[in-house]
Amino acid sequence: MEVTYKTKGTCATVIHFTKNDDGTITNISFEGGCNGNLKAVSKLCDGMKAEDIAAKLSGNTCGFKSTSCADQLAKAVLEN
Repeated sequence: MEVTYKTKGTCATVIHFTKNDDGTITNISFEGGCNGNLKAVSKLCDGMKAEDIAAKLSGNTCGFKSTSCADQLAKAVLEN
């Protein structure tokens, strides 16, 4: 299933990914945000189960913000 998730409180505005029938997440991409860092997050999380992504990335913050692009990815994969 192709998912488009609108983020809240981050420089990246949208996250795209595929949630496969086996629960793995692939084809992760971000619109906006820190290009190099988000490419790395996407590569590192590619093929992981949604629960594992959430366990690693939930609660990660960015500067003074209460969330981050990684935290928003964790929310996105659990909600969809």
